[in-house]
Amino acid sequence: NTASNKMHDFECTCKSDPNLKAVDGPATCDKDECKSKPCGASQTCNDPVKSLGSLGDFTCTCGNGVVATGAAVAACETDECIPSPCGMGQTCTDPDTASNKLHDFECACDKDPSLKATDGPATCDKDECSSSPCDVDQVCNDPVKELTSLKDFTCTCSNGVVSTGASAICVVDECAATPPPCGADQTCTDPDTASNKLHDFECACNSDKSIKKVDGPATCDKDECASAPCGMDQTCNDPMQSVSSVGDFTCTCSNGVVTTGAMATCETDECAATPSPCGVDQTCEDPDKASNKLHDFVCFCNSDMSIKKVDGPATCDKDECASNPCGMGQTCADPKQS
Repeated sequence: NTASNKMHDFECTCKSDPNLKAVDGPATCDKDECKSKPCGASQTCNDPVKSLGSLGDFTCTCGNGVVATGAAVAACETDECIPSPCGMGQTCTDPDTASNKLHDFECACDKDPSLKATDGPATCDKDECSSSPCDVDQVCNDPVKELTSLKDFTCTCSNGVVSTGASAICVVDECAATPPPCGADQTCTDPDTASNKLHDFECACNSDKSIKKVDGPATCDKDECASAPCGMDQTCNDPMQSVSSVGDFTCTCSNGVVTTGAMATCETDECAATPSPCGVDQTCEDPDKASNKLHDFVCFCNSDMSIKKVDGPATCDKDECASNPCGMGQTCADPKQS
């Protein structure tokens, strides 16, 4: 009504839709329907005519090219099993490929379909030997490394005994080894042959059962004569040669005197020997017969005590006639021959 003076009565009409109008101001003609994110994830939204007069003309386009118009979410028909996200030896199943739902695929083990997982590979294999179920000195073997074959591992002893699904009882008698683990004249005892315990055998000396050692030969013998405990010119003898008989060695002098467990005091008087070690008409003296010292006797000439010799007869006599000092037809005589 331009002929009157009335104000604020003008009207604005949308050209895209004359039904859309407003009095005393601009009409609201446009609306971008994609602003409300009506499409699903990984879909592209497009509103070709952003107008209130064209509501519901937006489109949702899937990554695989499927397009839906005016729908809240496009049905893209996504099969998550292509390509397979499961591991080798597993089958992938997507239970709802007709919808746009993700992370609902399922992986099942081919050898046992009851073993499965959603949204990722299933755990089909397990090496039971990785937990070291066998005892020391046993060999573990898991022939089928799968969850469906638990307790099929074996433990094998060094003597060939095999146990399945548990540590083996090897029944090892260490004393039966060849060669025997103990020394000669020793007795071997394995206190626990029914278990798999090793290195628990015991060696005991036959000469003294109280002398023993675990896991190796006992030290039974000791030759006390090896340290030369006797004096010079004495004979040492250790009859037992055992750790349990220390101090039983003997020292025997050349004159028959015997001492046990210590050096002998032989008190050898070399002049008492028969026959005498000195010559006829000689005197023998042994200056230290209280000791075991030999070859120290002295022979003195009875005709001249200044003439002597150690460890043997002295040269006392000299027959001067032996050299024929007299002339022909004369008789020689040496009365003293000294």
